Amino acid sequence: MNCSRALAVMAAVAALSVAAPLWAADGNPAAGGQKKQMCEGCHGIKGYRTAYPAVYAVPKLGGQSAPYVVKALQDYQSGARRHPSMDAIAASLSAQDMADLAAYYASDLK
Repeated sequence: MNCSRALAVMAAVAALSVAAPLWAADGNPAAGGQKKQMCEGCHGIKGYRTAYPAVYAVPKLGGQSAPYVVKALQDYQSGARRHPSMDAIAASLSAQDMADLAAYYASDLK
């Protein structure tokens, strides 16, 4: 491998390690099951439609991939995604809470 290619590979590995997403943390599905009560009021009702701030179907969480759930929660927490209820819930979650909830909804425990 020539020097410039080796440097490019090392730079790519370094960039990936710095930008490693929070969902890389191990989530505990059982712990997520203990934390799900804040989610179940909307996401646990089959066919539920919210009326605030607009009427729409609430997405099902069970079966979603863990990285997707964590990214969505991170986006609500950072303000990249907006919804009054989700903004408040995400603001109260730690990175471990997010990983645990994501592991729960991606598991067979839900």
